[in-house]
Amino acid sequence: MPSASFRITTQSVEETQSLGRRMGSGIHTGCLLALSGDLGSGKTTFVQGLANGLDVPGHYIVTSPTFTLINEYPGRLPLFHVDLYRISDVEEMENIGFFDLLSGKGVVAVEWADRVIHELPDDRIDIRFEVIDDVRRGVDIRVGGQAPGDLVKRLKQ
Repeated sequence: MPSASFRITTQSVEETQSLGRRMGSGIHTGCLLALSGDLGSGKTTFVQGLANGLDVPGHYIVTSPTFTLINEYPGRLPLFHVDLYRISDVEEMENIGFFDLLSGKGVVAVEWADRVIHELPDDRIDIRFEVIDDVRRGVDIRVGGQAPGDLVKRLKQ
């Protein structure tokens, strides 16, 4: 399985959103983004930019689905924003319809994916957020499986 990895440091909330927007604008087929990192590390901020890049209409407010577990947004490709913080096992993932999302044509962005990483397909993009200081974030991106290489090239620029 081909894979590539690299690290980006964002200098502000706007840069973290811009990274998400660039990724969203480069996605042309459904895919899985496995997001991990501490509270406040930039996962939801990234998904806000991702939604923008996927042409989710601006009147949709992208927030973490902490209690709803899955938020769906219409766009060029549908965006499913999933929060697994409160999920404790595979049965709960099945009960909320998580695995059904993976067989669709949408983009699935999963916060707290590290809690269930062994249950996720290998064909995904892993994004780990690290707090460097009050505004800067280290973002480690690993692309595995059949994810398009041109997306990776655009992000490195």
